[in-house]
Amino acid sequence: MRLFLLLLAFCVAPGFALADPLPSWRDGEVKSGIVAFVDAVTEIGGPQYRAPSERIAVFDNDGTLWAEQPAYFQLLFAVNRIAKMVEADPAVASSPALKAAASGDFKALLATGKEGLLEVVTVAHSGISVDSFQAEVALWLEETRHAMTGRRYDELIYQPMLELLSYLRDKGFKTYIVSGGGIHFMRVFAEEAYGIPPEQVIGSMSETSYNVDGGKPIIMKEPGIAFLDDKEGKPIAIDRIIGRRPILAGGNSDGDLQMLEWVTSGEGPRFGILVHHTDKEREWAYDRKSHIGKLDKALDMASKRDWSVVDMKTDWRVVFPFELAQ
Repeated sequence: MRLFLLLLAFCVAPGFALADPLPSWRDGEVKSGIVAFVDAVTEIGGPQYRAPSERIAVFDNDGTLWAEQPAYFQLLFAVNRIAKMVEADPAVASSPALKAAASGDFKALLATGKEGLLEVVTVAHSGISVDSFQAEVALWLEETRHAMTGRRYDELIYQPMLELLSYLRDKGFKTYIVSGGGIHFMRVFAEEAYGIPPEQVIGSMSETSYNVDGGKPIIMKEPGIAFLDDKEGKPIAIDRIIGRRPILAGGNSDGDLQMLEWVTSGEGPRFGILVHHTDKEREWAYDRKSHIGKLDKALDMASKRDWSVVDMKTDWRVVFPFELAQ
């Protein structure tokens, strides 16, 4: 008891500095802005205090919580699955997009445009139960390595964002993923990777159906997209599923513009974050002209809306968790 009281007195003594909750963030305007905002909304009795029920933070996934180059990781999974499907049944390769996916020809696949990419994702994500699909995703994450880094895909998550998620939860926030990625795909790894449980993952949804197979009830993934959680779809999904307007939002591309716009336009204290990929040495450098994670209109709007733009090269000491062990 004496030791406990001594430690308590030391912790509250003038000048005592608590451990940095964001050690992978360099000191600067962005980091200080985050801490100031969190302090303001959690200071009981303060003018900007928000009750725990209002402390909701939403984050995009691709390019915000984990990497997205040279293509969205879910697309890479879809291409891998198409190749296996075609190997089992060559008739599956019934279009230029599916043929390109089966052969791993990304240049030809991209040439088929948005329609071709949607076809590949639709075929790869249908005709299978949700349970079986998620088992395949888990196996793919376990066995497959990112071609450019040699790392597991779920190792390419951002250490500074992991710290931010943990910091927010320690301060009474509820953290959600709101991403254009498939909801059944992200739910496989979100809890282990980010500490975000499946029920707090919002994403694009394929059509599904309820079936009974051999006396066992199953949810089947069917062809077609039931909801696309991108651009204006993000605030719509937040409203439908969460039912409260969050007070903090993080993204990295024009696909997140409407989410940040809606979240930060509400009453009271609000905070918007844009991750800007500027580090070609430790990650990748891209923005306005990128075919993945294009950041153009949202970057222009950031200063008008007072969003914090995270310069990956200058604001982050560390990018990936595995750098901590080096």
